[in-house]
Formats: sequence, structure tokens, C-alpha cells
Amino acid sequence: MTRIDHWFLSQIQAVVAHRAKLRAGGAEPEAEVLAEAKRLGYSDKGIAAVIGASEHAVRALRKRHGLDARVCQIDTLAAEYPAETNYLYLSHHGDADDVAPSWRKKVLVLGSGAYRIGSSVEFDWCCVNTVRALQEMGFETVLLNYNPETVSTDYDVCDKLFFDEISFETVMDIYERERPLGVVVSMGGQVPNNLALRLHRAGVTVLGTSPDNIDRAEDREKFSALLDSLAIAQPTWTTTGDVSDEKLEAVAAELGGYPLLVRPSYVLSGAAMTVAHEPQHLRNYLHKAVQVSPDHPVVITKFEINAKEIEIDAVADRGELLLWAISEHVENAGVHSGDATLVLPPQKLYVETIRRVRRIATDVAKALEITGPFNMQFLAVENEVKVIECNLRASRSFPFVSKVTGTNFIREAARRMMGVRSPVTNNSLDLDYVAVKAAQFSFSRLAGADPTLGVEMASTGEVGCIGDDLHEALLKALIATGFRIPRKGVLLSLGPVADKHRFEREARMLQQKGLALFATPGTADVLREKGIECEVGYKEADGQAPLAVDLLRSGRIDLVINIPRSYDRQGLPDGYRIRRLAVDLGIPLLTNLQLARLAVEAFHRYDTRDLKALDWATYLARNDQR
Repeated sequence: MTRIDHWFLSQIQAVVAHRAKLRAGGAEPEAEVLAEAKRLGYSDKGIAAVIGASEHAVRALRKRHGLDARVCQIDTLAAEYPAETNYLYLSHHGDADDVAPSWRKKVLVLGSGAYRIGSSVEFDWCCVNTVRALQEMGFETVLLNYNPETVSTDYDVCDKLFFDEISFETVMDIYERERPLGVVVSMGGQVPNNLALRLHRAGVTVLGTSPDNIDRAEDREKFSALLDSLAIAQPTWTTTGDVSDEKLEAVAAELGGYPLLVRPSYVLSGAAMTVAHEPQHLRNYLHKAVQVSPDHPVVITKFEINAKEIEIDAVADRGELLLWAISEHVENAGVHSGDATLVLPPQKLYVETIRRVRRIATDVAKALEITGPFNMQFLAVENEVKVIECNLRASRSFPFVSKVTGTNFIREAARRMMGVRSPVTNNSLDLDYVAVKAAQFSFSRLAGADPTLGVEMASTGEVGCIGDDLHEALLKALIATGFRIPRKGVLLSLGPVADKHRFEREARMLQQKGLALFATPGTADVLREKGIECEVGYKEADGQAPLAVDLLRSGRIDLVINIPRSYDRQGLPDGYRIRRLAVDLGIPLLTNLQLARLAVEAFHRYDTRDLKALDWATYLARNDQR
């Protein structure tokens, strides 16, 4: 029935059959039953779930029976010659260790694990640069990671690589065996960061910011309370786990009505985070949020409309802000920071806004006694700045700001975490060029997915490009992600009426480039009122021809700008069929008004032949020549 080979099924059957033996032993299975479970691959946590005990109790029982994992060395030479590799893993099948611990002072770095949405190569860059900085300081480096595609798992990066899962059990086994000076949890993203508090309570030395303060930042309710105590503005918020109609009505009324932002704690890339536009949408996602993070409160926040989003990547030492880079989002708030188009240095922020962002980051760093990397996101309406969140770890934008400024933020963070201090200079605002980071999406590989952006991350990668000005840098970055400058026609579906009017200038730019304009009925009406000619493409619900989707299939359109306008009772945006077909046909698609307007400005001003291809070092040298 499953079409799974019987050999594999028999192996799985042995694992399943052993559950009965584990259960029969009660809360304290016999040593051999426990040993066989470990050989079959059961984790301490898995055994705990079967016998109804805690993971801590299972670990203590295993230690009492002397059932320690052995360190095995991966044989890269297929046993033809003796292999001397630093590729290690833990196993309960061995009788002795293949490699003995060294006497050198060492540090254990926790990697990022699998590449996926929210955790990509950027965190691996942070881990590799941490390892290199530690080696420069004379420490032996031990790294735990399990992704063969990472640079950190290359043979010549670290002194010892444990190719194993990043879990509490594995980290404790390595820590007790290797006895490092401490563990770095802040460079691999959310997976290692989530272990900080448990490791700390188990007696592990966590390097950098205290795990208690990491918890104060990660726990949404605790962090919001901290901001209140510091008199730092934030969107109005409350917490709840009650999804009854009465409670949700009261919450919505208390926060001033929809839309509302639902934010669970201790999750990566906005998982289970959403903007709810009506009660059913809020109820559905609140159930999801509670399931994702059942041990921490869910915060519901008033979603700020038409607010600019800003973020700061920084390094602090014992609460003192040392290095910082403020990046401006092209898109308004509501697009996850990992998906947003970032501009560094910021081009359209008030000087006073920049001051306030830096001042808030300084106050938060001091209150949380941060040592190492951290990232904060902000909302800004005019000069009113509010805090969204703070991550006491590296973020996906750390490699970007490090390369753009020419200062390796991660190297300095690693040095400060080890107590090594030297003068630093921050020049993130005084650059002789502009850099843009654009997100890379894989919607074409996700059949049926709606290619719209929101507060939950959707990008699978990103690219950074540098130019003489914002338009050149943006166009380079968009092209690098697969965007093509339109040569034939553009289909416009511009959402709310106000957005249709805001796009008048850009629509004229498209005409000046000789592009044919096509538009859905509402957008066409506004454009024609302004004297801009366009051909109408109808949605299926309009019951008229030609359909916009048929125009897309005709080959006359090579760019779609589709801004979702309204939401149904489930909070789903309209225009899905147009967006999805654009992706399936390989037609470039823009779904954000701010990015669409800036992109049109960029390819109105520049063509591909106008873009200069200069290397990174040439741009950095400009700062030294001034």
C-alpha cells in the first residue's frame, strides 16, 4: 500500500515494536531496554514521551546506567586507508571513542541546521566568521551542525565538526565530553537560540548575553513589559489564549479594531505570525499560534497601517552599543523583514528618526546587558518611532550590513563575547554609495501558493547589490533575483482607490518607455480619468472579456503589478488567479505598491546597459579616499 521497500518497513517495525518494551518498564526501564532504545535512535525526549517521564529524568537514568554516547569519526576513505578527519558524530553503537578530547581552550559554536525559509546561508556565514574570529584569538573551535551544504561543515573550517542534530541532548553530551569554555548560541539563528535558557539552567556557560535576558527579549509579554518600563513606545498590545467569540470581540475593541497582528514567542521568521483582518481570521490563526508555541503567551497587537519599517543590526558589549547599521525598508510595515527590500544607508528617513532609533537601541542594549549581536525592528510614522521586536542573536541581514559597511560585525561580536576589546569605528551612515538587499522567492516551486507577502517570511534567499544611487542599486538587486525589465506591456491591478491614484506618475513613466498598459476595471477607470490610455483585462467575477488571465497567456505582457485590495472572511486577498498565473508563466510580479513605484522609477531612469559592474573592493575604497 505504501510502496515503501519491505526492508525499510522492517527497520521501522523494530523501532515501533520496542515502544512496548519501554512502556512495560514504567518510569525506569531496565538498562538493556534503555540501551537498545538508544541504539534504535530514540532520543531522551522520545523515550520520555513513551514512558511518561521528563527528558531530564531519562537523561539522569541513562547516566546512572553509564549509557553515554560515543564519539565516532566519519571514515572519508571507505576503510582503504586510515582516515584522520575532524568529521565526528555521536553514537550509542560504539564501545569506545574514536577521538579523545584535546587539552586546548575551546569554544562550542551551534550552527544553523537545515536551510529553509527563515534560516538560510546568512546564518552559516555568521557561524563561519565566528569560528574564524575564535581561531584568530587562539581558541580551538568545535562546531555542531547537520547540514552538508553549509560552509561551516567543510573539512577545513573548524577544528572539530560534530555532524549531529542541534538538540539539548546532543549539546549536553558534547559539552560534558569536550568541556569548552562556553557555547555560542547567537550565530545560528532561532534553533540554537531557543536552547539558551535550558542550557543555562543545566549549568552550561552560554557566551555573550545572559540567557535570562534572551528570554526577556524572546518572550513577547516580557519584552513588551520591558519596553513599558523604559517608556519606549510600542503598538498597543494584549495577551490571550482564549479564542471564544466574546473574548476576541473584547480584545479587538480594547486594541481599537482590526487589523490586528498575532505574534507567538520563540519562533523563527514570523512563523504563525499574521495580520488578522476580521474575527474568523484571528480565531483561525490564534489556534495555530498556540500550537506553535504552547509554553509562551501569544501577543495580539494593533497593526499600524501606512507605517514605515526600519531595522537596526548592532553589536554591544556589556550593554554598550558599539557597532550599528540602520536599514530602511522600501515596503511599508506588514512585510516580514526577511522578505523586505532593505536600503543601506537609509535614503528617505528623517535625521530625527535615525537618532530616535539609535537612542532606543542604546537603551534596550543597556537594559538587557547585551554582549554580542542583536537585531531590532521599528515602525515609524513621521518621527514617531515604535518598537516591533528585538532578537538577541544574529539576523539574516548581518552579512549584508557587514559587507556594505566594510566592517565585519560578526567578528567584532565574537571578540566581545570572549572579552577581547579594541577600538571600533562606526561609519554605517557615511558611505559613498547605496546598497539594496532584495529577497529571492521560490513561488514557482510551490504549486498553488499565493505569491503575496506578509508578516510570515516567504523568501528562500536574498541578494545584495551596490550602486551609485538608490535606483541603480535597486535595479541591480532586482535583476539578480530574476526580475526582467519589461519591453512589451504591463498589467496593472492597483488595489485600493488611494493606491490607484498614487500610481499616476509611475503609469506615465511606463507609457514614456513605450510600454502598452493593461489594467483591471477599477484601475482602468482611474487611469482613464487621468488621461492615461489602457486596455481592460477583466477578472472572472466581472463576467466580461477579455479576461486578464487570457491577456497574460497572449504573450503581450511581461510585467504584472498586482496590489491586493480586499480580504474575504478568511482574510485571504483577492486577485489570486492573476498573481498565480504570472508566476506559473514566469512573468515578473510585483505585489507591493512602494516597491512597484520605486522599481518603475529605477527602470525608467536606467536600462541594463547603464548599470556599472564594479567589484566590492572598489566601492569600499571610495570611503577611504574621501
